[in-house]
Amino acid sequence: MARSGVPPGGGSRRPRHHGRAAVVVLGGGSGSRLGAEVNKVYLPLAGRPVLSWSLRSAAQVPDISTFVLVVRPEDATLAEEMLGREARGLEVRLVVGGATRHESEDAALAHLAPFVEAGELDVVAVHDGARPLAGPALFRSVVSTAQAVGGAVPVVPATGLLPVSPPRVPSASRGPQRSLAHVQTPQAFRAKDLLTAYSAALDAGFRGTDTASTVERFSDLVVKAVPGSRANLKVTYPHDMILAERLLTADRHRMP
Repeated sequence: MARSGVPPGGGSRRPRHHGRAAVVVLGGGSGSRLGAEVNKVYLPLAGRPVLSWSLRSAAQVPDISTFVLVVRPEDATLAEEMLGREARGLEVRLVVGGATRHESEDAALAHLAPFVEAGELDVVAVHDGARPLAGPALFRSVVSTAQAVGGAVPVVPATGLLPVSPPRVPSASRGPQRSLAHVQTPQAFRAKDLLTAYSAALDAGFRGTDTASTVERFSDLVVKAVPGSRANLKVTYPHDMILAERLLTADRHRMP
């Protein structure tokens, strides 16, 4: 089931015909670990719903012309109301997702497939709506990198990790260790290759943990790691909301 259209509440559409990239914002999840009764992406954060910060950032990137918000069936009305307040003038297509992240990505890509096949979209970026501080610069980085080489994922170094010995207890590091990194979103990929990878994953019954895991397994795309940001946190627990609020409201913080 998919529903697309302009958010209610009037306002003119913002012309965005010059961009050839789409962004998919995943709005699934829940508020259980935050102790909230509603989906965490609709909770207020620095005066706006968590989800709206991602759309606001992506909207500042000229290369992005198409916006898709994937929602849970029970959140569709709430999402429409949020878009009517927070995304006036920006056309956002609502797509009802599935039970898993992978199924939700599948639903979004099925919605975008006609535009990709018509040659209107070259790149698709997928972003977790629970990461409100990605910022326009990161969206620009992954989109431009995907256009150039095929795919892009933002990463930050993983620190404070120790190897595990056979008894499964941390042990002192000995010798050179492989560099480890935390992978973030948005992740961007050439659109036709992304569609092909997800079609192959469907045939194989594969469900990836994120977009990059599916692309890695079912395509030959070159995927480049680009610098992420430690500020690009994922809102999961109450202290994440507190930190994100401070980052967004501090005078010294400017989302690039």
